[in-house]
Amino acid sequence: MATAVLHYVAAAMSDRGRKRPSNEDAFGFSVEAGVFVVCDGMGGAAAGEVASSLAVDKFLHLLAGQGQNGSAPMPGAAEQAIAAANDAVFSRAQQNKRLNGMGTTLVALAVHESRVWILNIGDSRCYRLRAGTLEMMTQDHSLVEEQVRLGRMTRSEALRSPYKNVITRAVGTQAQVTPDVLQLDAEAGDLFLLCSDGLTRELSDEVISSVLATDAPLDDLCARLVDSAKKAGGHDNITCLLVRALV
Repeated sequence: MATAVLHYVAAAMSDRGRKRPSNEDAFGFSVEAGVFVVCDGMGGAAAGEVASSLAVDKFLHLLAGQGQNGSAPMPGAAEQAIAAANDAVFSRAQQNKRLNGMGTTLVALAVHESRVWILNIGDSRCYRLRAGTLEMMTQDHSLVEEQVRLGRMTRSEALRSPYKNVITRAVGTQAQVTPDVLQLDAEAGDLFLLCSDGLTRELSDEVISSVLATDAPLDDLCARLVDSAKKAGGHDNITCLLVRALV
């Protein structure tokens, strides 16, 4: 059980990649409030950009406001912020036919001293690098990932599947949505990565781990991850947000 009082530093970068005409990813964070979030939007025309930006803004505004008032970002408050983000995206789509069906993934980190909460919807991920070991802390809500978990598809088959872009849970596509929530204790030196699938589709966990293990400022690590994903193909928008725990 971690007992040291920790503080956090963060950096982020987002890039449209080499193939997409625009960037439908969005991110936001408040180090002071201990709230960090990445969203990957989907939908026709500009709908994906609208969904991801709206979800980030609503989630961050509600949860960061509570954190700045001195209260810990408990799971209940974070889930309420996600519900508000979901309602904002769903309502906007109902009001504008051109935005019908839009939605977004969401992966978030909320921290208070050594306590950490990870929330996710969709296939954007959270990883933790601790003592040189990279661990995926979230489960993808995607059709192929569910098939892999059920033993009906191998990991390599999932990577080649024509259905690899189908997600089974998203913010804003339904009137209600339920996030996965994980609570854990951070340790000094822990490095958390929040990212869209534009990063993880291009780079293996081994490559991500080797980049994150480099002794460099967080801004540089973000740039290296994005550059590596673009060199590997850059088929989708790429977003990474790094959060390091320090004493």
